[in-house]
Amino acid sequence: MRLARATRRTAPETIVPLIDVVFFLLVFFMLIGRMDATAPFEVAPAVARTGTDMPGGGLTLAIADDGALALDGTALDHAALIAQIAQDLTVTPDRLIRINAHHAAPLASVLPLVAELESRGATDIVLVVTPPAP
Repeated sequence: MRLARATRRTAPETIVPLIDVVFFLLVFFMLIGRMDATAPFEVAPAVARTGTDMPGGGLTLAIADDGALALDGTALDHAALIAQIAQDLTVTPDRLIRINAHHAAPLASVLPLVAELESRGATDIVLVVTPPAP
């Protein structure tokens, strides 16, 4: 009985050099590529001030979760509120306006109000958001 010898296979080519090339390309494109879009101008994010007392004085504007407005504890509609604040700003132009907004208050009712207050001459506005109960 004669056994046939197994034919010798040639060793397969290794892919290690290909893996090295892929990693070099990956590193190269990570170094030269942009990962995020940059703004055409410098943006300085807001700095939170926690643990300090709120500034005293000024007007307190409250915004409820349903968008209802109150000024210093008196419920007012939007037009009366703006008129009252505009009148107060003519007397004291650098008056602080503190806005206490409920955490569920729609942002669509807060931001236009702040913009309107700024257009009426308000320069110092502090926004306080009521956090949800734990």
